[in-house]
Amino acid sequence: MAKTARAEIALLGTSADPPTVGHQALLEGLLTKFDRVATWASDNPMKRHDADLEQRCELLKTLVESIASPRLQLVQGLSSPFAVITLERAIERWPDHCLYFVVGSDLAQQIPAWKESKRLMQQCNLGIVPREGWPLEPCTLETLHRLGASARVLPLGIPAAASSQVKEKQKRQQVPECLWPLLLKHNLYGFNAPNA
Repeated sequence: MAKTARAEIALLGTSADPPTVGHQALLEGLLTKFDRVATWASDNPMKRHDADLEQRCELLKTLVESIASPRLQLVQGLSSPFAVITLERAIERWPDHCLYFVVGSDLAQQIPAWKESKRLMQQCNLGIVPREGWPLEPCTLETLHRLGASARVLPLGIPAAASSQVKEKQKRQQVPECLWPLLLKHNLYGFNAPNA
């Protein structure tokens, strides 16, 4: 009898500070490549966050609900500042699945500095999504392969959007429509008037 292929799950952690149209496109794009997508809001030890984790989780949950796919779920229990701990939780939750830890090309070069990065790379597959303005350098891929990574580049055509631009330059058009009621309700990121 032929061995059944293991279902592939994309794991996408994000600061979601706030989620942007880029996050939305990324989640929708991952649904075209994987059987299931799990996402969560997390604290990144290399960043300063403007909203607390609970608020960022609420924003991400709203975005996930607006995408409305039964194959996409918010799994906040995976959240940890450290990817290796998140992966341990994911393996425990889905022991019989093929897990892909998804990062943008802007984060790929940081992975060797992550806590227990070698163990992380040896325990899962890596999905790298190219981001505009952050080319994926061949030396980065070589370094990841030396760590034991099985890396797959996922060309998804994500729009140039960044949470930092939303906050610093008030780029309202980079915020998904579904998030405006929450942003205004909590007066997050300096937005306190309806989207014009």
